[in-house]
Amino acid sequence: MRVRESNGDISVHAIAGSYVILLGLDASPRAARGLLGFAIQRTDHTEQEKYWLKGFRTFEETMPNAVSECYVSTYEHPIQGFLWGDYTAKPDHEYTFEVVPVYGVPKNLAYGEPVSVKVTAEREDHGEHAVYFNRGVAGSQAYAARFQNKPPNQVPGRRAYKWLSRGLEEAMLGFIKQAKGRHYGLRVAAYEFNYLPVLKALKAASKGGADVKIIYDARKPKNYNPEKQLLPVTESDAAIEQVGIRDLMISRTKNPSYISHNKFIVLLKDGKPIEVWTGSTNFTEGGIFGQSNVGHIIRNREVAQSYLDYWHRLAKDPMASVLRKANLKATPHPQDQVREAAITPVFSPRSTTAVLDWYAKCLQNAEGIVCFTAAFGVTTELAQVLAEEYHQLRYILLEKPGKTFYVFDKAQSNRIAIGAFLESDHLHGWLEERLTGLNEHVRFLHTKYMLLGPLTDNPTLITGSANFSVASTKNNDENMVIIQGNTKVADQYLGEFMRLFNHFYFRDHLNRIIAKRGFKKAYKSTYLAPDDRWTHKFYEEGSYHQKERLLFR
Repeated sequence: MRVRESNGDISVHAIAGSYVILLGLDASPRAARGLLGFAIQRTDHTEQEKYWLKGFRTFEETMPNAVSECYVSTYEHPIQGFLWGDYTAKPDHEYTFEVVPVYGVPKNLAYGEPVSVKVTAEREDHGEHAVYFNRGVAGSQAYAARFQNKPPNQVPGRRAYKWLSRGLEEAMLGFIKQAKGRHYGLRVAAYEFNYLPVLKALKAASKGGADVKIIYDARKPKNYNPEKQLLPVTESDAAIEQVGIRDLMISRTKNPSYISHNKFIVLLKDGKPIEVWTGSTNFTEGGIFGQSNVGHIIRNREVAQSYLDYWHRLAKDPMASVLRKANLKATPHPQDQVREAAITPVFSPRSTTAVLDWYAKCLQNAEGIVCFTAAFGVTTELAQVLAEEYHQLRYILLEKPGKTFYVFDKAQSNRIAIGAFLESDHLHGWLEERLTGLNEHVRFLHTKYMLLGPLTDNPTLITGSANFSVASTKNNDENMVIIQGNTKVADQYLGEFMRLFNHFYFRDHLNRIIAKRGFKKAYKSTYLAPDDRWTHKFYEEGSYHQKERLLFR
């Protein structure tokens, strides 16, 4: 949902996802003179609550010694930025945001004419699509304050697990539990498959009469040494034996140097596919509660049928050479632009990398901003496009830099954030952060999606299990889906992307400063500016700050 209001000098553009509401703010040059920031008051009409939103940064003049766990009111310590994210929203709640420009000096603030905008957060489930992002930020001030950085299994009552899941686990189990009785069936394709509640839910569905079959990655390279390498099949087999569902399993073993990287479930009723669960989330504890992931339900019988057909191709355990041709025939690579309001699956392995070229073309021709996640670095085809200057902004969220990082990291139109957390407890007013320990290799970011022109009326979303790489395109079992023209879905993905981007960008940036300058010289960066100097970069012609202000407003 998108709503814009203005009083002539100050404007507010609200973009509502499910758990995130972005506020694109703007001030006329006249209103920007002497501007100390924005105070924001939120009214939750659903829960009948009204209060000033809080932040971390303070004026040094009025609060020079903020302590850990100190959240301060924006009424006294305003937001100095033109893009603000409310990450405490709740789905289907109606909110009013009153944005007040703040002037004067830190010890004598003056308040200008407010602008109010009323907006309703999207439901996670809105019919054809249901989108569930986990929290994905165990290394955060919120987790440190709530759970004292304890591993989630040491927090009583599964409270930490519930906070980290933020509905992803519940949605995954709920999808499986729809298969009640002999009229239903489930067809699963899994890579890492060891989260016991999921396996037990599948067993319960089968015991209840549903027809359940599960393809899982059972590949072992020819020179596999279990003492040097732990494969998903090892932990999967242990969980399968523990739960007792071996009779439901179908092993995927051909081409052992490749991986069966899918994470989807097709729900059938009376033998007909009716909906599909897909996305980036492995059926593991770390996938659901640790690294950032998304589960995406699509209730479209044509799309569900294409996933079921793909599942049947996989169930024969074919060689990649056979599967490539069949997948390309079933889901040809997109031609030019996908038709508006379309949902187009793309299955791998494929006999060509033409779809990667299409993704690159989409990056080049996108209207408005681009949001792109890459867990394992950026493949050469896309890195070369990202190296080109772009007329708007590209936001790139990385688990780690990767081999091609040097190709595109200097492009002025790219804003890049890399997974990080605050490892020191010496920062002014900040708690030390720790990760859950649930993920050994991919600790921060595991989503695989590209969001093109999300603020336009015809956004394009490409999402699924594949990592936008040659291996994911030509060798691995993968699924992606291209969703065109759905602004509700785009708003959900955009909000979650910006939540994670801003979270990691700050930590990545601050860690770099600390590494270069040391702790003491990094302290000042956490204070608010005492005058309007903070606004100058947002009005500098051609700067990314100016572009961001103009795009989101």
